Amino acid sequence: MAILPPMVGPRAALGDLLSFMRQRSREQVIGAALALLVTMIILIVFFVDSKINTAPGPTVVYVENYGPDRTDADIIADQKKASEQKRKAEEARRREFQKLEKQLGIE
Repeated sequence: MAILPPMVGPRAALGDLLSFMRQRSREQVIGAALALLVTMIILIVFFVDSKINTAPGPTVVYVENYGPDRTDADIIADQKKASEQKRKAEEARRREFQKLEKQLGIE
């Protein structure tokens, strides 16, 4: 049992639309064409605008160049220094959030 009659399809629908538009006055056809044109322009602008400024910008990565005579002790000392700096930065950020929490009264 078919839900739609057998004459329903893209070609039949387009034919019905064309026969309907042929019975309209010139002003109605122009108005319909302008309405479709404006709608298409709006859709195109949305699609084009969604592609603008959405990609991340270029990222600069700085690399330290070490000499070949660098010892394991130097490497370990640099790692400890970097981890201490990271811990201090995290602690400062945590303190800033705690201060903001007290100002806003968040528990």
